[in-house]
Amino acid sequence: MPDIAFVKAALPRGGTLVLLLPEGEPPAGLAAEADAATSGLLARALEAANFKGRKGQSTTLWAVGPYAKVVAVGLGKSGEVDAPAAEAAGGAVALATASDREACVAADALSPALAAGVAMGALLRAWRFDRYRTKEKEEDKPKLERLSIATSSATAAKAAFAPMRAVADGVFLTRELVSEPPNVLHPVEFADRCLALQKLGVEVEVMGLKELKRLGFGAMIGVAQGSQHEPRLVVMQWKGAPRGGKKPAAKPMAFIGKGVTFDTGGISIKPAAGMEDMKWDMAGAGTVVGLMAALAGRRARADVVGLVGLVENMPSGTAQRPGDVVKTYSGQTVEVINTDAEGRLVLADVLWYCRERFEPRCMVDLATLTGAIIIALGHEHAGLFSNDDDLAARIAAAGKAVGEQAWRMPLGDAYDKQIKSDIADMKNVGGRPGGSITAAQFLQRFVDTRGGHVPWAHLDIAGTAWSAKDLPTAPKGATAYGVRMLDRLVAEMAEEG
Repeated sequence: MPDIAFVKAALPRGGTLVLLLPEGEPPAGLAAEADAATSGLLARALEAANFKGRKGQSTTLWAVGPYAKVVAVGLGKSGEVDAPAAEAAGGAVALATASDREACVAADALSPALAAGVAMGALLRAWRFDRYRTKEKEEDKPKLERLSIATSSATAAKAAFAPMRAVADGVFLTRELVSEPPNVLHPVEFADRCLALQKLGVEVEVMGLKELKRLGFGAMIGVAQGSQHEPRLVVMQWKGAPRGGKKPAAKPMAFIGKGVTFDTGGISIKPAAGMEDMKWDMAGAGTVVGLMAALAGRRARADVVGLVGLVENMPSGTAQRPGDVVKTYSGQTVEVINTDAEGRLVLADVLWYCRERFEPRCMVDLATLTGAIIIALGHEHAGLFSNDDDLAARIAAAGKAVGEQAWRMPLGDAYDKQIKSDIADMKNVGGRPGGSITAAQFLQRFVDTRGGHVPWAHLDIAGTAWSAKDLPTAPKGATAYGVRMLDRLVAEMAEEG
């Protein structure tokens, strides 16, 4: 990971120079100075390379004037450069300069906030998970140690970047958790890693099988009973809201994550092809942990609670069977039709517990819950389900602002009828039609059943938590989808009002 430095707007004497250029406009500022320093050679070389400055376009030129390397990165039309565009440009910078020790980015044409966004994008794209590489060739390793961002106001850009850096650390924590192999990251190990958040000031409480049995977490325990690794419930509290005064403290915002550290499907076992991907069936929990780290790292002025239910879903002589009936923490009973629909069973107990214990102002759960949401939305949007229009709109807007898209899906009585059981209060699947919707309907029964309305949203991130291809600000693999969206949601709902 490179060190990021913000410096005054001045050209470096040599080395690697990165120019951020808008579409259809002549070079200005440092870019014009660089062209003058090369007696117009730079402009001619960009023209010969057919570089237009389009968003996503980049060109590398070698040995231009005093520079060993010049990278031109397109910003698109100058009036349309927003935070996601700046971050995407930063991602392109990270890729183009990975083989250099140092590079300087001419960002003087951008506001300090957007210059900080370029740095954020570069940082996010430069991350890589290489813990288990032992024979990587030296030439294949990234070499970038320092990235200087030349901006019109280095002080303002540095100040804007400080909270971004804390959020990036939360993103990296999530990506690391989601990338870990399942023989390493089982429920007990995952819970132990959550304890590291105490160093940031997060209160962390870990409950084991004994406590879960005493509470009556029958649905969550049922999922875990086939594994040699016992389940864990982790409760994390960040208490950053200002204290004192006559005004009572606001109720906390709550985030709940599905943490199935490996999902075989249980007795309803999955096909072998692609089952290795099920190590990231805990991505919802990973996002919640990364979010709590981000909030604590930037010292968010808000009270937030994060809960993750951690289990491993394995087939064995003790595993849950199709046809079993379990009693949830809420007292409601569930007929288990398919043991591969296990995430909703975990969330059922945790959602009810969260509502009962914390009485939050709102609840948002994240889960790689259904393959059906990928059929519906592909890998471009997460599925957003909610019982509250305002909360749903805020989540969608927060996601759009940071480039994490969510699309609202319907809920309704007709879908709810699909999970009616003949022998219990409900069954855990409702058939193939509307599979992601009936899963959300199941969860809603553990939010709205009693005690008044609690604004709630469910994010089905099965299509967005992991990418099979490189993204502008993330290498292929774990994306940490949701960390930045929900950090912004907390800022807008709890810190800004």
